[in-house]
Amino acid sequence: MLLIPAIDLKDGQCVRLKQGRMDDVTVFSDAPVEMARHWHNSGCRRLHIVDLDGAFAGAPRNKDIIGEITGSLPGLSIQVGGGIRSLDMIEQYLQVGVDQVILGTRAVEDPPFLEEAASNFPGKVILGLDARDGQVATDGWDVTSDTSAVAFAQWAGSLDIAGIVFTDIERDGMLKGVNVASTLELAEATAVPVIASGGISSLEDVAKLKAAFKGSKGQLLGAITGRAIYEGTLDLQAGQALFDAPQ
Repeated sequence: MLLIPAIDLKDGQCVRLKQGRMDDVTVFSDAPVEMARHWHNSGCRRLHIVDLDGAFAGAPRNKDIIGEITGSLPGLSIQVGGGIRSLDMIEQYLQVGVDQVILGTRAVEDPPFLEEAASNFPGKVILGLDARDGQVATDGWDVTSDTSAVAFAQWAGSLDIAGIVFTDIERDGMLKGVNVASTLELAEATAVPVIASGGISSLEDVAKLKAAFKGSKGQLLGAITGRAIYEGTLDLQAGQALFDAPQ
């Protein structure tokens, strides 16, 4: 299991939002490449990058910065999401060194597109499922659909995707703790690994998540953390050590 630092990009800066609201922004750094290097030096094995401008615009806006990050940290596994809605854009990100791309809005609204992307780029696509009250949200979390996150995950697990990032929007950026029950339910419904996201605030949250998956048929690849490691309520190295420790 991996503890995965998040770098959310808005206007070229590293920020965190609360519940995905673009009007509730905290800026943590104006040097995203240096921030990525900091987390790498702190022992992270995978980095989660979101182009927030791209998520709301429907097309990538920070691709050059992301290319700088991959170029400066060639040994680090990097996953990127935010406004990736075409096969061409997937290919462009992979060409600049991104390991996997996260497809959210278009994947949910156009399932055949997800099928095509998984077929064309096997093992390089991650499904991003963002849920509010169990229903999938799209368009930068502005729109809540009538699609069940669990049902969609169950279907998507039959495709050649690398995994699913599952975010509970109500917990995201709020330091309220991860929604362990919903994450476990979704993981047990799908055949691919799940990455938990939203709300991780402390070592206790990491421990709860790890314990919940002990003996479960669901696969937990890891958990994304953002505000907690920036504000210091969670130490990245300690969190990873906890994940690495025997059950």
